[in-house]
Amino acid sequence: MGKDVIIACDFANAADTFAFLDRFTGRKPFVKIGLELFCAEGPGIVREIKRRGHKIFLDLKLHDIPNTVKKAMAVLSGLDVDICNLHAGGTVAMMRAALEGLTRPDGTRPLLIAVTQLTSTDQETMEQDLLIRAPMEEVVMHYAKNAKTAGLDGVVCSPLECGKVHEVCGSEFLTVTPGIRFADSEKGDQKRVMTPEAARKIGSDYIVVGRPITASDDPVAAYERCCAEFIDGRNN
Repeated sequence: MGKDVIIACDFANAADTFAFLDRFTGRKPFVKIGLELFCAEGPGIVREIKRRGHKIFLDLKLHDIPNTVKKAMAVLSGLDVDICNLHAGGTVAMMRAALEGLTRPDGTRPLLIAVTQLTSTDQETMEQDLLIRAPMEEVVMHYAKNAKTAGLDGVVCSPLECGKVHEVCGSEFLTVTPGIRFADSEKGDQKRVMTPEAARKIGSDYIVVGRPITASDDPVAAYERCCAEFIDGRNN
């Protein structure tokens, strides 16, 4: 599977989203739609962005009892998205139920991936807030193995962990890695970060990039820079 750059379209409304996407007159970037935009605009914005020719990662991070997640995924299966996700912490049973709900009657479905630990979480936060005492890498690998056991396609993880995930779960098990910053960018609220070039070298399959592109004075140029570093292996 080829590598790709996913732009996190973390905008508050459809107008801002389309004003941003309209700047891309060449190739149509793969985009992530998160909670803020989905809650503001509903499924309609997913359909419209898809109609415009973009691949979509619907980033809702579902986490509930298995039956509720199964029913929610059955609804989402009606949207023509390319990737959906949930929290691996919801247990293997929840992930299996989600996969069942997401699968359409004809057997097709979007890719389903599980969030291991958010890139805004570090070891100290995990121990103090979540009472998880195991080392971060051990926790992420355990969640990744659970996701594979449940039949999922991959995980969302820090780029610092994606190489190990491939070792533990196989090269075909996808790693989708946020926490990407250019070498000359601010980290923001991310704590476990990596450059596009480094993420490529360590084996990320997809990188999710938000503010380094969306807050750039020239988002198209920032996107092309990301693609050059991550997909093409060029550092201009």
